[in-house]
Amino acid sequence: MTKKIFTVIGARPQFIKAATVSRAIAKEPGLEEVIIHTGQHFDDNMSRIFFQELEIPVPAYNLDIHSLGHGAMTGRMLEKLEELMIKEKPDYVLVYGDTNSTLAGALAASKLHIPVAHVEAGLRSFNMLMPEEVNRILTDRIARILFCPTQTAVFNLQKEGFDSFDCKIDNCGDVMYDAAVFYSEKAEKPGFETPSTYALATLHRAENTDSPARLTEIFKALGQLAQTMKIVLPLHPRTRIIAQKSGLDKISPNIIVTEPVGYLNMIWLLKNCSMVMTDSGGLQKEAYFFQKPCITLRNETEWTELTTAGVNILTGSNNEKILSAFKTFQENTTTFPEGLYGDGNAAEKIAGILAAY
Repeated sequence: MTKKIFTVIGARPQFIKAATVSRAIAKEPGLEEVIIHTGQHFDDNMSRIFFQELEIPVPAYNLDIHSLGHGAMTGRMLEKLEELMIKEKPDYVLVYGDTNSTLAGALAASKLHIPVAHVEAGLRSFNMLMPEEVNRILTDRIARILFCPTQTAVFNLQKEGFDSFDCKIDNCGDVMYDAAVFYSEKAEKPGFETPSTYALATLHRAENTDSPARLTEIFKALGQLAQTMKIVLPLHPRTRIIAQKSGLDKISPNIIVTEPVGYLNMIWLLKNCSMVMTDSGGLQKEAYFFQKPCITLRNETEWTELTTAGVNILTGSNNEKILSAFKTFQENTTTFPEGLYGDGNAAEKIAGILAAY
């Protein structure tokens, strides 16, 4: 008997994860997948590039829900997803990560008594002011199968009492590691000139971009660091507008501000940079995958094993901490421990469990 897997995605990082797992699902006998794109990341060009690059099947449905507050966006997704689940009658609803799309998919399924499988379960930043933290905690509690990327994630669930719940917890490894291995050979140099030596920086989280004080501190640090090493900074259009209004994008000619790049370009930039500075959760891991030291421009991280290993330093927006972390990585050799995120076969394990459970 064929099981129908209803996959809900909406944010660009989820496209990458879904592409990896979709390839494994397609090879697993007895599984059929229906992909729904909520539209949460709505930029047509950026979304189209991701789907083309990653060879993701065209979604069966695109809900086109975006540019709303958290409550309105989640509510409308919940309404539309419920309609589709009633129509399609899936055996499992598969969700990824911690976005509004993730929570809406899990809630819609739970109301209809459809089992939920959560990829990247068990992650915790322990900061309840982050919408992502609320989303991931609620999704975990709803899920029947919790696919954990690390042993730390398993421990988090156990400490919260999940061993007593009716659910399956599996440390399958991280599908983003699978993706990094698979797409590394397909990496493409971006269309702009890159320095021979550079740090790669990204900045997009609202806690930084919506705070003039934090943004000023970060750009001040980048300006000082650019005196030592050139910095490549792909900026989301929204962040770029904020930066331009404040004049922060002109702080140094050694900061090369570019348009957002596709995943294959980002992999190339990662492979060829000397260091990473970011507030992105995904890029922290990818820096580790390609053995690049990472400065995280946040006060906490879900990927605590990276800070424990000394390959990732948390600085928040503090100018002095950013400069200190940069100096530490420049003056010391960084040793990257192996196997923190599995063996590169997480997607196959996920597909196998979905088929058997």
